[in-house]
Amino acid sequence: MDQQTFRNINQILARDNKSSTYKFALLRGTIDLIEDNSPFIAVKDNRAHFPLGLLIEKWLLYYYPLASVPQINRSTQLAFAGPLKSIVNFYELRGGFSAFYNDLKNKGIPQEIQPTFLELVKKLAATITQMPMKYIGTSIYGQFYGIYQFERGRSQRTDSFDAAHLINNFGTFSIPVDYYEAFQVLGSFVNGQDSILFKWAEFSVQASGKTLTATQVLNEVLKSPVTERDILESKAIYRTILQTDGKVRCVWSGDTINRYDIDHIIPFTIWKNNDLWNLLPARPDLNNQKRDKIPSSTLIDNRRELITHYWDLIHHHKTQRFQKEIQVALLGYHSIADWHEAAFAQLKQSCDYLITTRGFEGWNGWSR
Repeated sequence: MDQQTFRNINQILARDNKSSTYKFALLRGTIDLIEDNSPFIAVKDNRAHFPLGLLIEKWLLYYYPLASVPQINRSTQLAFAGPLKSIVNFYELRGGFSAFYNDLKNKGIPQEIQPTFLELVKKLAATITQMPMKYIGTSIYGQFYGIYQFERGRSQRTDSFDAAHLINNFGTFSIPVDYYEAFQVLGSFVNGQDSILFKWAEFSVQASGKTLTATQVLNEVLKSPVTERDILESKAIYRTILQTDGKVRCVWSGDTINRYDIDHIIPFTIWKNNDLWNLLPARPDLNNQKRDKIPSSTLIDNRRELITHYWDLIHHHKTQRFQKEIQVALLGYHSIADWHEAAFAQLKQSCDYLITTRGFEGWNGWSR
């Protein structure tokens, strides 16, 4: 990685084709996957490789809130607008965005809407690979697919239309390792208000004939499918599981406790993740002390026995949900049949990444 890579990124933002929001969505999605530190990312042959399905999932979440805002693409209709609107209409009386996200991540898309969902994700895959991936970098390299490359994969039969289906059936894409490293270092800035999201909002304001404001667009673009209700539901499930265990010990101190908070290992403010594996009981004072800090590798190693104890407890009581969540978040391509070592190693690696690369404050445990 050198300064030229950063100059290239600036040039892409300023000069590459921007007749739609696709370029911004592609860059935002790539950066989000890198910042998520997805276990599916593989670096080989001087390129970083990602499942295209993970990017399709990001686009679903980006564009879902915008489907009901017709002004945004008045002059340039989204290629996947039809099936996306049908999905939004289906969920309108079934819980909306959060219900769709829960089905995608856990339950699977209901059978009656599966053909429409399959049409949507196929159109998303075609749009991503034939439009922004093709054109990004042309102002620099003078050729198509100068930065992004796409490889088709073999389709795998599945009984569930969910996030795992996307990962397993839509091939992979890759970017040069220099860009991957640049996005690791500056991705949060590039994805911030001064760059991709801000320019996305500016473009949408112009496309609406200035009937929208940048603030309105940003409010829609930044909507999260994870609501306060989702947080409370996950914590309620976890408390119910703990009640069957009889005795609760603070994960960060080992103390037996009567009162406890449900702590996110990786703070919710950093990663909006309410997976059950990411929720652990902690003394209220320690939870307050930890707040938005990231547990260090040393602390995680020291608390390994309790962390895996609670993971086993969750696995026993909520097997299907636990397996789906931990597969996508921590295991990647590793088999669920032997998940303990791989999941624990990825948890440590993710926390190290957040501390050393992203710059978040580490936490070594209780202190007076």
